[in-house]
Amino acid sequence: MRLRAPSLRRPRLRTLLLLSNVVVLALPLTGFWALRLYESALVRQTEAELRAQAAVLAGTWRAARGFVGESLANGLTPRALETARRRGLDLAHDPVLPLAPDPRPGPAAVPEVALAAARLLPVLQDTQAVTLAALRLLDAQGVVVASTGTDTGLSLAGLEEVEAARGRNPSAVLRRREKIATDVPNGISRTAGLRVHLAVPVLDGERVDTIVLLSRTPATVTQTVAGKVPEIAAVGLLLLLLVAGLAALASRLITRPLDAVVRAARQVAGGGTARLPPVPRSAVREAAELSDAISRMTTTLEGRATYVRGLAAHVSHEFKTPLAAMRGAAELLAEHGESMSASERARFAATIEDGVARMDRLVRGLLDLARADMASGGGRAMLRPLAEAAARRAPALRISVQGEAEAAVAPEAVATVLDSLLGNTLAHAGPDSTVIIRIEREVGQAVMLIADDGPGLSPANAARAFDPFFTTARERGGTGLGLAIARSLVVGAGGTLNLAPPGSFDGQWGAVFRVVLPAP
Repeated sequence: MRLRAPSLRRPRLRTLLLLSNVVVLALPLTGFWALRLYESALVRQTEAELRAQAAVLAGTWRAARGFVGESLANGLTPRALETARRRGLDLAHDPVLPLAPDPRPGPAAVPEVALAAARLLPVLQDTQAVTLAALRLLDAQGVVVASTGTDTGLSLAGLEEVEAARGRNPSAVLRRREKIATDVPNGISRTAGLRVHLAVPVLDGERVDTIVLLSRTPATVTQTVAGKVPEIAAVGLLLLLLVAGLAALASRLITRPLDAVVRAARQVAGGGTARLPPVPRSAVREAAELSDAISRMTTTLEGRATYVRGLAAHVSHEFKTPLAAMRGAAELLAEHGESMSASERARFAATIEDGVARMDRLVRGLLDLARADMASGGGRAMLRPLAEAAARRAPALRISVQGEAEAAVAPEAVATVLDSLLGNTLAHAGPDSTVIIRIEREVGQAVMLIADDGPGLSPANAARAFDPFFTTARERGGTGLGLAIARSLVVGAGGTLNLAPPGSFDGQWGAVFRVVLPAP
């Protein structure tokens, strides 16, 4: 036997709403982390600063070398100039190259280049003191002619960025850093594990005269947000409060009405007659619709339970009378049958036969009523041929049929309804009664009016005409189930069956039944 898991293990709707809001809140932060967007922005910021410094140093070199009329703008090809201006490094796409190898001895520099580099060395040193960037000037062969470090006279030829600059193309790359620096509070020292390297060629006509090589470590996310902890904490707290407020609002609009519906449904399931409390106007539409559906379902179930209780009482009452008569007759026959005359024995036997016959009619009527209650709509039927066929099955009545219409109902159901109504007319109005069946089309429905010239129904009897087992022809074998079966069939097809008010039919008529069926 499989045991059902306790309901306490299932998450509540308000918990799911809170978690979903938190997840939605965390998605942008997760995206920033996954794509390293902010780190890439810091790298591009460092790259832009290095490009600006390189442009200034290139212009200073031109002035020191006497390149009159030349500039970086007209000294590079359009593509190389665009590369020099563009900020293109991205941690999500660009590889981080390994640590650069140690520089090696190189050939002697050109004297004029070395002299110009010596004059610009103070500029490099002053710039490095403020920006903390490593600045170098290289000749066309890749030999360092001026540096803020200790590698002057050594060759950096062979590095990817240097070789690109020797080919007259500016280049920016990312490389691993040899040593992580110590963070200085409120300072500009960088603690990232990589460096941005930028090499920009300075041209003399078509010839590379020198190369400006700069490198610096970008700031880290931790370093950037370290000074904004109170503000970030305040924003985070505000967002959490907002999420909690949204969850509370959703709980009020959704979960509270649902909890009320669940409690009422549990009471109904336990056999109670709970009434749902009114749904607040602030509740969502779905909760209000669900509450209304549960309320209507509760009303339907209570009505069905009342109907079943009443039907059971009527069945018990209807069966008691023939059973009592049959039992009495059987006991008298068993005790005094030998002393009875033949006529007396025949009379008691007839009583038993009448009781059996009535019980048989009651059982068949109950089965028909059950089938009618379970019937549902479906099918299409032309009403006039069905009415004419029902008239032929009741030759003791003078029946005329007028009009025509089509209804969305099974033909068998219409035939049973007409037989029940005509049988009721025959039982109460008697043979040779005149009956008119008028069929009309109305908007979205088909209407049948069945009128007879009998005595009609009194107001008291009209109020109970469709109650099961109610009949005024009990002595003639009536069971009181015909009209109940007919109404159940019509209601099952989505229509209505009622007694029409007096005067609703032309002329003086007795009982007038109005059958309304949905049109196809």
